[in-house]
Amino acid sequence: MQPFTLIQPKDVSAAVIAAGRPGAKYIAGGTDLLQLAKDDVETPDRMIDLEVLDAHGIRVDGNGLHLEPLARMSDVAAHPDVVKNWPVLSQALLASASPQIRNMATMGGNLLQRTRCGYFRDTGFACNKREPGSGCPAITGESRTLAILGVSDHCIASNPGDMAVALTVLDAQIELTGGNGKRTVPIGDFHKIPGDTPHIETVLQPGEMITGIDVPASAAARRSHYLKVRDRASFEFAVVSAAVALEMDGGAIRFARIAAGGVGTKPWRLPEVEAALTGKQADATTLKTAADQAGVGAKTTRMNAFKLMLLKRTVLRALQTVSA
Repeated sequence: MQPFTLIQPKDVSAAVIAAGRPGAKYIAGGTDLLQLAKDDVETPDRMIDLEVLDAHGIRVDGNGLHLEPLARMSDVAAHPDVVKNWPVLSQALLASASPQIRNMATMGGNLLQRTRCGYFRDTGFACNKREPGSGCPAITGESRTLAILGVSDHCIASNPGDMAVALTVLDAQIELTGGNGKRTVPIGDFHKIPGDTPHIETVLQPGEMITGIDVPASAAARRSHYLKVRDRASFEFAVVSAAVALEMDGGAIRFARIAAGGVGTKPWRLPEVEAALTGKQADATTLKTAADQAGVGAKTTRMNAFKLMLLKRTVLRALQTVSA
């Protein structure tokens, strides 16, 4: 690990100013950043300690759920209002990492966790995310766990998040604060696909930080579910996951939000599945026909082609669970 200076700002404004210079990184729970720093994947010369800020709140009101950036994953997952009114979020958080990590990791930090692609995390290999233009050995190498949607000739690294997939079907809004003030970004626009700049993973500007996550209340949010398929039962990242939120009118589907994890370079919304569900009866034929639409535009490798069929089956199982 490279030496760094730890800065403890007095408030958000001071944090933004301190983080505005090159080589600075925010740190809160540190569950991902410290691993990357120990492996010399991240080499900040200053870390801005956000734990000193008073931003751990979880609030529910008539507009929905408001999460402050330092709210712990475990606290959000266990919050009774989240369990009742946004079950997909609680389930996604509980499927993430281990209890010990969930007790440390923050909501803002979770949105910014970086890929588990082995080539990215091993500095002995080239990687366009670490060094733009150096190449992507994953495309012809070990790619079983990597993305099939949103890939480019420069990167096929998969986004590792569970929570962000759930937030995608909940139409969450991310509040950002930087040198130019505050702005709000829809969750679907927060992460970027790699294109020819895979080192740029989000829309965050230099010094900008996540200062809130707003999740609207809805009938679909209350009828939601997260299904994660992984290689072992705990402390493992998704091979494929599906988040589903449906608003039902009797046996008919009035509104649908579907997203997938483990298969995209960002949390991947599936509008083609949503379109095949909306206005239809939630019978076996409808659910199967809709789930078969998952993965449109996929670009697979020899090692991860199986994900396309697994995605369809995972989406179908999640739809069956939530529509029952």
